[in-house]
Amino acid sequence: QVQLVESGGGLVQAGGSLRLSCAASGNIFSINTMGWYRQAPGKQRELVATITGGGITNYADSVKGRFTISRDNAKKTAYLQMNSLKPEDTAVYYCATTKTPFDMSMAYWGQGTQVTVSS
Repeated sequence: QVQLVESGGGLVQAGGSLRLSCAASGNIFSINTMGWYRQAPGKQRELVATITGGGITNYADSVKGRFTISRDNAKKTAYLQMNSLKPEDTAVYYCATTKTPFDMSMAYWGQGTQVTVSS
C-alpha cells in the first residue's frame, strides 16, 4: 500500500512564502515521478509542477519563476517551495506519484494540504 502525506500548508500574506513537503511510503520506487497539483474552490484540479526521478522538472506557466519543486530520492520525499505567493494561489495542494518510473500519469494521491494566501 502506498501512502503520501503532505505537510507545510497554512495561511500566509501575499508576497510571502511556504514550503510544502510530501513523504511517500509503501511499495513504491524512490525514482517515480512526483508532482504537485492544486484545486481551488469551484475549479478543476490543475498541475502545479512535476519532477522525474532524474530531476527533470515541469511547471505550470502560472507558477514559473515563483515555485520550485525538488526531491530527496533516498527519503522518497518531494518538496514545493512557493515564493511570492498571490491570492490566486489559494487552493488545496495535492501531492501525487506514478506507479512506476516509466509511467506518465499519477496513480497515487495524498489527502491534500490547504494553502491560503490573504491579500
